Amino acid sequence: MSALEGLEVRRTTTAQQLADGLSERIMAGAFGPGDRLRESAIAAELGVARNTIREAVRILELTGLVRYEVNRGAVVIAPTREKVEALYTARERLESAAIVRAPRPEQLDAITAAFEDLERAAETGDASEIVDRDLAFHQAVVALLDSTRLDEFFAALTKELRFYLTVLSESETPQEVVAEHRLILDAIRLGDRDRAVAEIQAHVATSVERLNQLL
Repeated sequence: MSALEGLEVRRTTTAQQLADGLSERIMAGAFGPGDRLRESAIAAELGVARNTIREAVRILELTGLVRYEVNRGAVVIAPTREKVEALYTARERLESAAIVRAPRPEQLDAITAAFEDLERAAETGDASEIVDRDLAFHQAVVALLDSTRLDEFFAALTKELRFYLTVLSESETPQEVVAEHRLILDAIRLGDRDRAVAEIQAHVATSVERLNQLL
């Protein structure tokens, strides 16, 4: 008997699909910071079981987009300076550790391709696409660590980072986003590790400063 006999490959659950849909609407501003996600109302409007909505909201809680409050239930996160500092410190330390490693040719190709995708997205002016390509670039940088667990950790961070990058898209132009990433890529290509770390740190510091101004 095969060790895999009876194993079923299942499609994405309804709860995950709902979580993805709610996440997109939070990013789009349909739900603002502090807004309640009324499970019963959402279930009634979408025609799904309330337990399914509750499971979807729990998924969002794990991504950092919502939190539970006593007597209020699930609410969309309200960004604070403390949350921004904690999130971006974790990001900066992870990327700084990654970028000092010399990339293999295929890794450099992946980072370069991610940058080119970001450039193309910037030309369209599509904020959502720019955010996606921005995160993909940094995911390619983290991949220099050659650790699937750290790749997964950063991928989890991007759930919350996407929220903040969407906020940032209101205060920076696509050209500014591309320019900052080009500096990082140039340093990697030159093999200048000190400059690469400095560019990552400057990039993160600029993001934190802009977010704090918005907050």
